[in-house]
Amino acid sequence: MTIDEVVRVARSGESASIAGAALGRMKISRGKVEEALQGETAVYALNTGVGLLANVRLEADGIEQMQLNLVRSHCCGVGEPLAEDVVRAMMLIRANILAMGLSGIRPVVAERLCDLLNCGITPVVPMRGSVGASGDLAPLAHMALVLIGEGEAFFAGERRPAAECLQGAGLQPLKLQAKEGISLLNGTQAMLAIGCLQLRDLDELFQSAQIAAALTLQALRGTAAAYDERLHAARPHPGQVHSAASLRDLLEGSTRHRSSTSVQDAYCLRCVPQVHGAVWDSLRQAERVFAIELNSATDNPLLFEDDFVSGGNFHGAPLALVLDQLAIALCQLAGISERRTERLMNPSLNEGLPAFLATRPGIESGLMMAQVTSAALVAEMRVLATPASACSIPTSGNQEDFVSMGMTSALKLMQSVTHCRMVLAIEWLTATRALDLRGDRSVSLLLDAARDAFRVDCPAWEGDRVLSGIMAAADAFLAKIHWASTLNTQEVAHA
Repeated sequence: MTIDEVVRVARSGESASIAGAALGRMKISRGKVEEALQGETAVYALNTGVGLLANVRLEADGIEQMQLNLVRSHCCGVGEPLAEDVVRAMMLIRANILAMGLSGIRPVVAERLCDLLNCGITPVVPMRGSVGASGDLAPLAHMALVLIGEGEAFFAGERRPAAECLQGAGLQPLKLQAKEGISLLNGTQAMLAIGCLQLRDLDELFQSAQIAAALTLQALRGTAAAYDERLHAARPHPGQVHSAASLRDLLEGSTRHRSSTSVQDAYCLRCVPQVHGAVWDSLRQAERVFAIELNSATDNPLLFEDDFVSGGNFHGAPLALVLDQLAIALCQLAGISERRTERLMNPSLNEGLPAFLATRPGIESGLMMAQVTSAALVAEMRVLATPASACSIPTSGNQEDFVSMGMTSALKLMQSVTHCRMVLAIEWLTATRALDLRGDRSVSLLLDAARDAFRVDCPAWEGDRVLSGIMAAADAFLAKIHWASTLNTQEVAHA
């Protein structure tokens, strides 16, 4: 399964089903579980308790009740519900993990997750309560709760009891059997779902940052010499080369970026390929990790032929480190954008533009406070960039004594993406206004197309205005999925 498939199911409602070969694998592994139930060997979470209670051997008549109890007792999430697209992604990824045939569950369990997706039933999953230890236990428990007809779900535009949702879709609640409760709970699917969706948003945001930088360079009459292909071939980090090539494409045909006042520009213009490129490299590293995790068995124990092997594939460390890295990378993307915005407004630095891009400086404040907002968001992003993965807190009677905190990393990343988008939206507003004030009707083919598309949602204005609404419109423009495709140019959309 690919990240793009996750996004399509989560956000576009594409249907999902279990392949025939996968159903066959699950039937075989389920047979092995049934055999183990007849034996005397202790198998973790099959005929024993879990966590620190793993040494408690279960009687045969308590095995199914323990699986039900697991789901109920682990529903300890708090806070607002995760967005529906996140939960849909979580369900799809979990179904894919179960379909590998290493968990020993009945095929109907994975099929029922697909049924929920296809019927538009989305469990209500509180966003907080996971430390990424045995994976995302609490979020996955709230997801599993709906399978058994308990808890709540969103269905037909309403938040309703799960039993009503299942009935409305013609589905029966599952009665969990041996191994099935634990197999629904162990795994990294909540943090991974957030990671996959945010990564696709970040790909769009990266290109928005590239365009913003090019527009600002034009408005400040900077030089594009620093984007010379030869320069970046001499230091060929993939992201740096990619960013510089994209900037050259965006600026092709322009004659407005030749500075007559300086040999070289400030870092926020000159070093865009180096800074943006490092961010792009972080995105690609995350993509590699997420692609592996999407198709990895994260249950415990796993069944290999006749052996049940207990381990720690559910541990979220590989994801937590990458999610933290993305939040750090976003500080770079937003921080350099805020510096470009400030440079556009500062009359000492903006190459003859009006102070704060006001039509009548003094009587009007122009975009002065928009830059203050940008600075405030960047400051908060620096707090959010503090790595959660460095902050393990032991749980479960010290059995789970080193945890990943990966879900915290994921939740912080979501906030950082939102803040970064607004910082970039403010730069778009600032750069396009600066070009208007200079009277630049045309800049380059691609930047003109970007600017025209932006102006449909964010028309030019004169005089002081309440900026919150204008900033929100700019933010909404950047948040459009694949908005760059409206420009009809592969170069602008290729990020």
